[in-house]
Amino acid sequence: MTFEVEQLHPLYAAKISGFDMRRDTNPESVATLKALLDEYAVCAVRHETPLTNEEHIGFGALLGPVARKSMPRIAGTGMRVPYNEIVDQSNLDGDGKIYPDRDKRLAYKRANRLWHTDMSYRSNRATWSLLSAHVVPPEGGETETTDMRAVYDDLPEKMKARLEGLVAEHCYWHSRMLGGGPEPTPEERATRPPAQHSLVHTHPTSGRKVLYIASHVRSIAGMPDDEAKSLLEELRAITLHPEYVYYPWTVGDVLIWDNLVTMHRGTDFDDQKYIRDMRRVTCREE
Repeated sequence: MTFEVEQLHPLYAAKISGFDMRRDTNPESVATLKALLDEYAVCAVRHETPLTNEEHIGFGALLGPVARKSMPRIAGTGMRVPYNEIVDQSNLDGDGKIYPDRDKRLAYKRANRLWHTDMSYRSNRATWSLLSAHVVPPEGGETETTDMRAVYDDLPEKMKARLEGLVAEHCYWHSRMLGGGPEPTPEERATRPPAQHSLVHTHPTSGRKVLYIASHVRSIAGMPDDEAKSLLEELRAITLHPEYVYYPWTVGDVLIWDNLVTMHRGTDFDDQKYIRDMRRVTCREE
């Protein structure tokens, strides 16, 4: 196997050329890719054409257990992409048409424009996400990432000491409403209960400490809401400094990021004019 690695950002992120997820599926190739992900956290794997859904799922399964049936039961939702392993991150309905502006399903999808970490609202968290670009808008709609290892490294020692031992509650519905979505029904809420995770954790393979926050964070255990809100706003402001943020992207790419290391978001675009067809396969902790 011969491929090229080009670092895209001074702190993280790499473009990988010559690696084909349709072909390079042997254990040695997969181990090499995992090692690159441990180093760079975000890798854009170049492909001339998008993977098929089956190829996308098949390669994801080589990286770890693939999340299934991960979509919440939102009233009116149908499956445009008929695979339980694929999260449809498009603005298209089951008939392939752009969602109307007031559609509840689109309102919840717009919350993905907030900085977040996939599936942090689950007790069994996401590891790698593999996002395949089928249609990219001509304006906007990029996927930005930020390296939370570097953010933690640069925090003042006083802040690091303050964060030690703190546990946050992550709630899917909190971020959906924060992003402009409506109040979920009790039945919808029941499909995704909240989860608790440490604000700082140690990455299991690289050994580096990571700040683990996201738009899903609703509260911090034992801390008054106003104090928690202030602390989270301060931390989020730090993570968005330009030196931590990057977005590599083109049609056909599979963008892989480590959710235990990064945050990401989709940037704004005219979702009533342009199609954005992204499909995600997500691996979970063992």
